[in-house]
Parts: sequence; C-alpha cells; structure tokens
Amino acid sequence: MDFEEQLDIYLRARFTLLVLVTPEEERALETIKTVCQQARRPCLAWDVADGFQTLIGPASPPSARDPLTALEQVEKAESDALFVLKDFHEFWNDPRVKRKLRNVAQQLKFTKRSIIITTPTTKLPVELKDQAVIVDFPSPQASQLENVLDKLSQTPGVKINLTPLGRQKLVQAAVGLTAAQAQRVFAKAIVCDGVLDDRDIDLVTEEKKQIIRESQALEFYAATETPDHVGGLGVLKKWLRLRERAFSQEARDYGLPAPKGMALIGIPGTGKSLTAKMVGGLWRLPLLRLDMGALFGSLVGESEERTRQALRLAETVAPAVIWIDEIEKGLAHGGSLGGDSGTSTRVFGTILTWMQEKTAPCFVVATANDISSLPPELLRKGRFDEVFFLDLPTLEERKEIFTVHLRKRNRVPQDFDVERLARESTGYVGAEIEQAVIDGMYIGFNEDREFSTADVSTALQRQVPISISQRETVQALRDWLREGRARSASFQETREAEEQFVPLQL
Repeated sequence: MDFEEQLDIYLRARFTLLVLVTPEEERALETIKTVCQQARRPCLAWDVADGFQTLIGPASPPSARDPLTALEQVEKAESDALFVLKDFHEFWNDPRVKRKLRNVAQQLKFTKRSIIITTPTTKLPVELKDQAVIVDFPSPQASQLENVLDKLSQTPGVKINLTPLGRQKLVQAAVGLTAAQAQRVFAKAIVCDGVLDDRDIDLVTEEKKQIIRESQALEFYAATETPDHVGGLGVLKKWLRLRERAFSQEARDYGLPAPKGMALIGIPGTGKSLTAKMVGGLWRLPLLRLDMGALFGSLVGESEERTRQALRLAETVAPAVIWIDEIEKGLAHGGSLGGDSGTSTRVFGTILTWMQEKTAPCFVVATANDISSLPPELLRKGRFDEVFFLDLPTLEERKEIFTVHLRKRNRVPQDFDVERLARESTGYVGAEIEQAVIDGMYIGFNEDREFSTADVSTALQRQVPISISQRETVQALRDWLREGRARSASFQETREAEEQFVPLQL
C-alpha cells in the first residue's frame, strides 16, 4: 500500500488527528492535495504567518492568525474538509492550545472533518498520544526523482544529455535525498559544466555523501575495497560470493529473500572493518556506517528519534550495506553512552526490532570485539544470517596478507621471502602485519635504499603482538569459537591443534 492509499483509508475511517512526520512539507502538501482531489474533499492549510489558505474548495477561507482561533474555525466548519496545520508542534507547549486541540479532535469524531499536522519531528505531548496517529511520510522513490529530473529538463536553457543507462544511474545515485535536495544537486551539476550528462553521476554521489553525513549518525563510504584487498577468510568470502546476486530481481523471482546480515566477532585487528567495506565493493552496493555514538543526544527522546531517522534513511538508500562498527559499545546494556536512564536499552530495542522486521533490502554487517558485552538476543538467527569468528590468521592466510600489503605499496611480492615472513609472524593479526611492512619500509627509506625481507623481519621482532599483550582476552575469544558458538571465517579449521591453539611464547 502506498502513502496515498494509506492516507485515503485514514480519512475515510474518520481518523480525526494525523501527525505527518516529514521535512518535505511542499511534497507532502502536493500528495495530500492529490488525495483530496480524488475524494472530492475540500482542503485548507493554515500556518501562523499567512493564516488559512485554500488548497481545494472554497475561494474565501476563514480568517485566523493565531492557533487558538484556527482551531475554533476548524471546530465551526460545516463541510467535510481536511485541515492541514503547518508546524503546529511549535504551539504544543501552550497548555491552552494543547487542550483545545484535544477538544477539537474529540468533537470531530462525529463529523467527516480531519486534521493533519505536518512536522519534522515525532515528538508528541503525552496528552495527545491517545488522540493522534503518527504517520511517516516516505522519502521519494526513484520514479518520483525521475519526475524531478523531467521538470528540470523543461526549464528553458537547461541542457540534459543523458544516455538511458546514465539516466537510470543518475536517479539511483540520488535515491535517499529529498525531492528538494535532488533538484538542487541536479541544478548544481548543470551549473558546473553547463549540461547534465553521464559524467555528473559522481558529482551527485559526492553531494549525497555530504547530505547523508549531515544526518550525524550515518556516514557514506565509497565501495572501493574488494576481496583481493583482504587476505585469508576463505569461508567468509565464499559465503559472500554465493550471495552476490541476492539483491537482484532475478533472486526475487526465484523466491529468495534478501539476506538480513552477518555478525563479525573476533580478535581486534583481524580485518572485521575491512571486511565490512569489502562487502559493499563485492556486491556493488552503497556502504553506510552507522555511528552508534552519534545516536545519543542529551534531550529526552532525542536518541530514539535520531535512531529512527537514521534507520529510515538507510531504508531509503536500500539496497545498501549498513555497517555497525563495534556494536557492543553502543548496544551493551547500561553502557556509558546511554547513561543510567535506560536510553541505551531503548535504542538497542529499536535497532533489534528493525533488524528483525525490516523489509527493505538492507544488509547489516555488525562487528564486535567484546562478546561478553553483547546481549544474547542480538546474535540469534533471524537477525543475522550468519555469525562469523575472525581468528588469528593461519600460515597460508599470513602469506596472503603479506602479499596484499606489498602489492598495496606497489611492490612485487615475489621479490620478498613471504614464506619466511609468514612463519616469523605466528600469532600476529592482519593489522600488525601491515604495520610491520610499513615499519620495514621506514628502515629502508631512512637508509636510502629499497626495503627488504630482513627489514620487515626486524620490524616483526620489535613488535609485541596482541596475542601476547592480551593473551587472556584472545584465549577467551578463541575458546568461545571452540564451543561452537560461531562459524570460523577461515578454511583451515582442521589445523587448530597444530598452529592456532598452541600457546604463544615470548
């Protein structure tokens, strides 16, 4: 059911007070006007600056400059009109206005009149919660953004030279923006080079990143990482490749549901965050990082509101990969982020419910280091398709990791004794191996020569790996894997006794 059908049902069912939550007042009014035209229902809008204005119906609307008078006019109206009160939430702190709104809403139950309040916030006075129905106005879909592009193309002097595929990609790049934001971005692209063509897709994407970043809790990442940038993790990569076409229409027609997500648990530095970035690159989907710390605000209800807004925006951009990094820091019960007022628990509940009930194709990648802080209900099936454990890399995986980081720095891996470096780095995680390569480069650079295997070996010997500095923590995590609570992300699980679970010595 689309929004127009939903609104029509509310009005025919005589819902007297609707609170329409949206920052897009202009588009919301156009939609409301369309519904009223189809139902042949008069519609009037009111705001504190201009009073009543007719959208559909009588040419001479009533006069009212203050909210109390406006509500009195709604109460006295004889027609079955719909009244749209703009920004009426600004007056909710006035006890008289709040009381009058309740009185009018109760009396309208015996009429065919209704009130819609347009507001950018879901905050509602306790007294109105029983009277009002909160409705979220959906963000524009691709077809609606195409209409924005069509209207812009009709503007005199505007040049648009898009191929059919370029037009599709341009509109898809704008999904997640409001109609007004999309129009501004398209206009900026035209002003920059005098024409809107396939080259402007990247510009629209960059503008979209900035707008999404303004939401505070979401950050847009370019999908640049690929499986070639991640060493090891063969099981995990195979699992992801098996689902590479999971968001296509072909998969829907086959009867497959969209994947829900995966949890990456493991030792710090083993590539959990890098893997999250890799998923976006492998599946060619937008990658949005949900910043748990940014969800929490100081005002009552602010944290929950930010969470809902972030999740709505994520669904609008879908299909997308939603990356929640170190989820335990934000969702742990009683965590410092939420204080002692239960805020963190409510935010946690909102995200859990969304993960379970979401229908939009949002693939959640949650990473965590501290298993003990995670509530058990988070990792159960239904919220995640799989829980992977990222362990200390095996000998073969360390070879791959060294190869990846040498290539990343424009070096030929065959010029180095990767086998020797892999043997000498037993117990080192991927981040420590990368740092050893960088430290080895510093040694060669400061001696005005090309760095060598010996330089990297020297850097390894100077490091104290996390498997030793945090031996107890690492062992506890690996015991958790051996208890069968997660699936290993690596192929070589049979070598645990030989290498992976041998106590490491200094």
